[in-house]
Amino acid sequence: MKAVILAGGLGTRLSEETEAKPKPLVEIGGRPIIWHIMKIFSAYGVNEFVICLGYKGYLIKEFFVNYSLHLSDVTVDVSSGVIDVHRRRAENWKVSLIETGLNTMTGGRLKRVRDYLGDDDFFLTYGDGVSNIDINNLAAFHKAEGRLATVTAVTPPGRFGALELSGSAVSNFIEKPAGDGASINGGFFVLSPKVIDYIEGDETIWEREPMERLAREGQLSAFHHLGFWQAMDTLRDKNQLEAQWAGGSPPWRVW
Repeated sequence: MKAVILAGGLGTRLSEETEAKPKPLVEIGGRPIIWHIMKIFSAYGVNEFVICLGYKGYLIKEFFVNYSLHLSDVTVDVSSGVIDVHRRRAENWKVSLIETGLNTMTGGRLKRVRDYLGDDDFFLTYGDGVSNIDINNLAAFHKAEGRLATVTAVTPPGRFGALELSGSAVSNFIEKPAGDGASINGGFFVLSPKVIDYIEGDETIWEREPMERLAREGQLSAFHHLGFWQAMDTLRDKNQLEAQWAGGSPPWRVW
């Protein structure tokens, strides 16, 4: 199965970083968050990716074109321009980098990469969220359900700590419990190529009419993930992920 990654948005809520680079290239632990996402998939044998480019997409192209060079030892003959690469280190990834438009919506981006997907079911996720989700279990669940689409349902952590009260006395303090208990779209979809027929064009937002129609028609399953999940929407989120990585045991590191 291939994995499609939406990587074309403006990332305006993380403007401290995204004025200079697209959000998927914002680094956690010295590596772009899109690298972390791809490592999650490749830990389960998914090594073929289709990346939907938009805002500053050329920087993502440059990252992957020079990926092996950046990871390897090299000798450069400055006068001739000849580069000898030593101890080449790179993952066994095949990455298709597709321009899907600067202002194209999420559904439109997916529709634009249809020719690169083939006829098999595929994964789709966002270029800014990490998780310790078991990709194999997700794919097996989708197959068993037999519907056109599966979305991973997650319960985001609360933003603030909570007090447990006994009358006027504080009996306990809970550090950032789950939010209000509602499940939200956590990305990490499994989709049949048939869902692209639900997308009208560039202006279509995947999370609106296509997903709403799939739900109405009984063609959308929810895979409940109870483990770690975190989206990097703001600088605060970025710093939190960075701290977890620096701590040595980031919960999304399944490789």
